[in-house]
Amino acid sequence: MKMIVGLGNPGKQYERTRHNSGFMAIDKVAEKLNLNIDKKEFAALTAKNNQVILVKPQTYMNNSGEAVSQIMKYYHIDINDLLIIYDDLDLKYGQLRLRLKGSSGGHNGIKSIINYIHSENFKRIRIGIEKNPLIETADYVLGKVEKDKQQLFDDSIEKASQAAIEFITDEFEKIMNKYNKGDK
Repeated sequence: MKMIVGLGNPGKQYERTRHNSGFMAIDKVAEKLNLNIDKKEFAALTAKNNQVILVKPQTYMNNSGEAVSQIMKYYHIDINDLLIIYDDLDLKYGQLRLRLKGSSGGHNGIKSIINYIHSENFKRIRIGIEKNPLIETADYVLGKVEKDKQQLFDDSIEKASQAAIEFITDEFEKIMNKYNKGDK
């Protein structure tokens, strides 16, 4: 079974914020797979079928690893079958970056997952949210997407959800080659 995790923060005040890119992508995946991501287990909202479990940790971003590690243990998910979707300040709106492994890059949700599962060797889809040097990082990531960037952002959420669905049955290297094209 594959496990796809979207990172974000629970609560109305965080809905549609840049930092909830992972939640938005997971919601799209659930919609496309006709699943309701509403089962509460291990400090997360989940949905599953016989191929995949979708996860939205409800521990707040900085403690995402707690829910991820508990669900991995309970469902006996191998690290090779784990995919994390999250926002990335170093990518422009509309860009995705798929990777097989890597450091946290300063992302607290990823840092937490690495600490809890004791490995950096998990697949990821990073969704570009750009930096704004005029706004404090914490305020920026918890803010909403600018109107003139909304379409690019929505397109990247769509592409990320499609790549995540392909992960259920395809080799990740093949998916990386498809979605990382032209992102240099």
